[in-house]
Formats: sequence, C-alpha cells, structure tokens
Amino acid sequence: MALVAAVIALALVEFLVFGLLVGRARVRCNVQPPATTGHPVFERYFRVQQNTLEQLIVFVPSVWLFGLYVSTLWAAGLGVLFVIGRALYLTGYVADPRKRFAGFGLSYLPNVILALGALVGAILSL
Repeated sequence: MALVAAVIALALVEFLVFGLLVGRARVRCNVQPPATTGHPVFERYFRVQQNTLEQLIVFVPSVWLFGLYVSTLWAAGLGVLFVIGRALYLTGYVADPRKRFAGFGLSYLPNVILALGALVGAILSL
C-alpha cells in the first residue's frame, strides 16, 4: 500500500502546483481577489484547479480502496494514469478549452475503474 500512498501524495502535490499556477495567473491577469472571473486565461487555470478538486474527491478513496481490495499494483498504475491525465488536462484546457478531452478522459476513466473495482472488491470480500 506504500506505492498507492505515494501515488496519492503525487496527485496531491500536483493539485498544490495547480493552486500555485492559479495564483500566478491571478497576478499576471490582474484578477483581484475574491473574483474568480475576469480574464479568460485566469479562468482556465481556475477551472482546471476546481475540476481537479472535484476529481480528487473520487480518486483518493477509490484508489486506496482498490489497492486494499483488488490490487496495489493496478491501483498505483491507474493512479499514475490519473496524474498524467490531469497534467494533460491542464495543458490542453489552458491552451484551448476544446483541447481538454484527452486529459479529461485519461483521468476520468481511471476514476471509474477504481471506484467500480473498489466496490466490487469490497463486496466480494464480504
């Protein structure tokens, strides 16, 4: 489970980096707090951060439970795909929101597999 914990930590560090990028975009685009709109580039960074937060709510418990009930190696592998997907989502969305789909899919699909796998694994262990 240490490998799964390391992947979770990696995803959380990635989220922290996304937060820093939002702060940097806020300064560069002169979007004064508490505003969350006002410049398209800032709004893209902000949406990436918020969408990643939404995905992390599913990812963290799902990857842990999948690792516990199904396979730590597969959980870690799917977790790495999630992290890569989030990075691709960031680069695609910031460049052009229409380019976000590959990154979204590469992070959403692992979440679906992890959540369903965790559910099935837990039920089968009853």
